[in-house]
Amino acid sequence: MYQLGWFSTGRDRAARDLLTAVHSKIALGEIEAEIAFVFSNREPGEAEESDLFFKLVKDLRLPLICFSSHRFKQGETASPRWRLAYDRQVMKRLHGFHPDLCVLAGYMLIVGEEMCRRYDMLNLHPAAPGGPAGSWQKVIWQLIESRAQRTGVMMHLVTPELDKGPVATYCTFPITGEPFDKHWKEIEATPVAEVKKQQGENNRLFRLIREHGLAREFPLIISTLKAFSQGKIRITRDKRMVDATAKPLSGYDLSQDIDELVLRQVNR
Repeated sequence: MYQLGWFSTGRDRAARDLLTAVHSKIALGEIEAEIAFVFSNREPGEAEESDLFFKLVKDLRLPLICFSSHRFKQGETASPRWRLAYDRQVMKRLHGFHPDLCVLAGYMLIVGEEMCRRYDMLNLHPAAPGGPAGSWQKVIWQLIESRAQRTGVMMHLVTPELDKGPVATYCTFPITGEPFDKHWKEIEATPVAEVKKQQGENNRLFRLIREHGLAREFPLIISTLKAFSQGKIRITRDKRMVDATAKPLSGYDLSQDIDELVLRQVNR
């Protein structure tokens, strides 16, 4: 059985909802895999939201490994290179697990080079391939500033260079036409810096782009895990994406599938 490793800080409801959704799809046989372990860089008692996440993991009867990055950093071993030392401790705790693929699902640490080499790890980035880097907030403001016509969401291989790993899967969608155009018109004569200063994340165009991106995140993650578990995509030893016939992939475009899933969700 295809083995998944699950990395999450468990800091909010979205972390719980995503784990629940993936576990459900596994139970239904849509994702042909099992979650070998759940790892969190928090420990019980550190935060209420994380404790709720840990309860969910236990209720789902999944192996849970916790190791506090905050306490490690504050301890005697803390140093400018504490992240490397922390990752090494994590890998020791995961000894004996052999995941085929790991998913960073709200894992709020940047993974170091040694862990990137040890595991094939996927992360979600809220932009299309070649699009803006950084947090989802930064991505949206860059899209607005550049007057972009399309954006998207992608899953990419985790590498030491943030948000720059090879693309596994992606979907794109337009941010012009209905219902976007009237909101573009509202800001077309205003410098983006001024819009950001006056309205921030309350800007209607900003919120609309975020809404359409969020609607695609869970479907893309689930569809990606389904494709990997079925062998439609795999990662080579030298960290390249290939299809079932070993043909190189520059990213598996799932836009049509994701649009259909989003539309189905809206029409429920």
